[in-house]
Amino acid sequence: MKLDRILPYARILLEKTVQPGDIAVDGTMGNGFDTAFLAGLTGGTGHVYSFDIQKEALQNTSVKLENEGLSNQCTLIHDGHQHLSNYIRKEHAGKITGAIFNLGYLPGGNKSIITEADTTTAAIEQLFELLAPEGIIVLVIYHGHPGGSQERDALMDYVKNFSQQKAHILKYGFINQANHPPFIIAIEKR
Repeated sequence: MKLDRILPYARILLEKTVQPGDIAVDGTMGNGFDTAFLAGLTGGTGHVYSFDIQKEALQNTSVKLENEGLSNQCTLIHDGHQHLSNYIRKEHAGKITGAIFNLGYLPGGNKSIITEADTTTAAIEQLFELLAPEGIIVLVIYHGHPGGSQERDALMDYVKNFSQQKAHILKYGFINQANHPPFIIAIEKR
C-alpha cells in the first residue's frame, strides 16, 4: 500500500515540524510510544510534556523512556490534558512545535476510561495559544467505542468553526474501511 496509514501519517506530520531542541506535548500518554517518538525528535536539548489520568499509563511510559534512555527530557504528568497550561513552563510558551492526542482509551487498559470532547477541546484551546507559529496539533480520533462518536462529532464541529485566519486544518482518513476507521485532524497555527 502506497498511502500512509493513520499512525505513520501522524508521525510524518510531527517530523515536519518538531526539531532537535524543540518543545512538544503528548496529550494522551498511553503506553508511551508517542512520548518516546517526540523525545527522539526533540533530542537531548528539547523537552516533551506528556499527560495521562491513569497511573498505569505513567508506569508504562516511565519504563519505556528509561529503557530507551529518554527519561531526562520528558515530564510525565498524572493529570488530564485539559490542565496542561498549569504544567508547561512559562519559558516554553510560544515554543511548542508539535503535539499529539490519541483519543479514545488506553490500549490494553480499562476501556470505560475514555477521552471526552469537553476536556479535549479545553486542551486544544490552551495548547493552541502556547504553539509556535506553524506548530501542529495532531488529533488521532478513534471513534468505534462507546462515547467515541460523541467526541468525534463535537470535535468536528469545533474544528470546522476554527478561524481560517488562525489555523490551517486538515482531515486525513480512509473512507472505505470497516469498523469505524480512525482518522486524523491536524491543526497548524498560522
